[in-house]
Amino acid sequence: MPEAGMVRVESSGAVLLKLKIHPGAKRSAVNGTFGDAVKIDLQSPPVDGKANAALIKFLAGILGISKNAVELKSGECSRDKVVRISGKTPDEIIALLNI
Repeated sequence: MPEAGMVRVESSGAVLLKLKIHPGAKRSAVNGTFGDAVKIDLQSPPVDGKANAALIKFLAGILGISKNAVELKSGECSRDKVVRISGKTPDEIIALLNI
């Protein structure tokens, strides 16, 4: 079960998800949790926003939603990020990420 604060719901119904990113990994994968964040390994290097673009594509693919439904809210230049996800409930996101 995810820790409190890892997943929050906005008044609009969109879900905010805290992430801890490990860019430059051997493969892209959800790697459990790290404190109050979901740990994600990304194969893409942290250069010129490539890891951010790879993160959005990776999450959209796992969640079965369009890339437009995943928005980076904070942490553009940090390993600690918050993404806004539209079109899925918190329970669906938790189940699909297997956290």
